[in-house]
Amino acid sequence: YGVPDLSGPNKDRIYELRSYEGHTEKISENKIKMFNDGDEVGLFKRLGFNAVFYGEVISGPTMPNLMYMTTFENKADRDAHWDAFRSDPYWKELSSLPQYQNNVSKNVTTFLYPTDYSDI
Repeated sequence: YGVPDLSGPNKDRIYELRSYEGHTEKISENKIKMFNDGDEVGLFKRLGFNAVFYGEVISGPTMPNLMYMTTFENKADRDAHWDAFRSDPYWKELSSLPQYQNNVSKNVTTFLYPTDYSDI
């Protein structure tokens, strides 16, 4: 995905790590399909979420699980991006489709901050 398009100081930057667990593999596969085929990835790109990675957890106690990380200039920038995401007409349409209902059993969000010596 490349180097994030951010210009603010590292001390203000925020990284957001999100994981979406499903009760079963079938339910998790549905969320992953929504993310890929439903083009949530494209929506994140269009809205400038600065993706670090998108991935599917293949080992560990939190499977099945979709995980991704995005980064923002600061907390206010992060909040503004999520407000834009939630109010986006495409997201509203996609998330209302019957085939994509109830496809997450647990969402865990972790915020991370770079150190003074971090490159990005």
